[in-house]
Amino acid sequence: MEKEKKSPVSDVGAWGMNIVSSVGIIMANKQLMSPNGFAFGFATTLTGFHFSVTALVGLVSNATGYSASKHVPLWELVWFSLVANASITGMNLSLMLNSVGFYQISKLSMIPVVCVMEWILHRKHFSREVKIAVAVVVVGVGICTVTDVKVNAKGFLCACVAILCTSLQQISIGSLQKKYSIGSFELLSKTAPIQALSLLVLGPFVDYFLTGKLLSDYKLSTGAFFFILLSCSLAVFCNISQYLCIGRFSAVSFQVLGHMKTVCVLTLGWLLFDSQLTFKNLLGMALAVLGMIVYSWAVEAEKHPKVLPSHLSEEDLKPLKEGVAESPLKDVVIGESKV
Repeated sequence: MEKEKKSPVSDVGAWGMNIVSSVGIIMANKQLMSPNGFAFGFATTLTGFHFSVTALVGLVSNATGYSASKHVPLWELVWFSLVANASITGMNLSLMLNSVGFYQISKLSMIPVVCVMEWILHRKHFSREVKIAVAVVVVGVGICTVTDVKVNAKGFLCACVAILCTSLQQISIGSLQKKYSIGSFELLSKTAPIQALSLLVLGPFVDYFLTGKLLSDYKLSTGAFFFILLSCSLAVFCNISQYLCIGRFSAVSFQVLGHMKTVCVLTLGWLLFDSQLTFKNLLGMALAVLGMIVYSWAVEAEKHPKVLPSHLSEEDLKPLKEGVAESPLKDVVIGESKV
């Protein structure tokens, strides 16, 4: 199956949905989990709620015939879900054990890690322009977000697990879609129930280890319940759009262009939560956006191979034709092989 790419309009729609839903869920979770908000500090369990609602949407969609269910071996679904859950748990542990600065560096390192894993697993090569654009994005987002950098042995190990599992998960999304000719939403509807069940069972224990608090001791208010529902609703769109984007493009593109969300979060944090926006932040944001533009141009340029200039005369092309005609290996007409 080819990558899910219908039209430029639907491509933009998929990216737009991912950016809006991702930024929205960050803002909602900030209010829900902040000590100044509703202090719901059970991030892993909340993720279990997210996948539960996503699984419910997938079940309803299949039952109503809106989406078709294709066969994917159970062991592959379980393996993918374990990797995805290890990614979530690793990220939470990394944030708890490391400084915010090192946590941001670990997230930035996913871009080169995804590139290396794509090269190892799929023998994918990247042009010089793409590599330069990736470097510019990493530097720009790094300037925006990285502050103090402190790390310890346990935190470093958790960060490594998170980076590897997240990168492998994002690459696997595209690989499974291609291998089994399955759409983004259909794949998500198959993996979401497994992730929901495992996270709801293990989540409270992981959260207790992270926070020292029991979920059963939390006093649920009307406001907290509303933001949990809002977070779960946004998570459905966020999950669907993530699978759509990776299915249409690649894990590398998702990582690079996905840092537009970082720029949006910084801007909205300044507008809505009185966060400080310094010259350093603005410089980093400008570099990151520039890198994303260059990356988009470089990827698009790779899709269109270079062709001979159309203004060449017949006399100019004659030596080329004669040289090709003498070749016993293949029949070529101005650079095109006939098979």
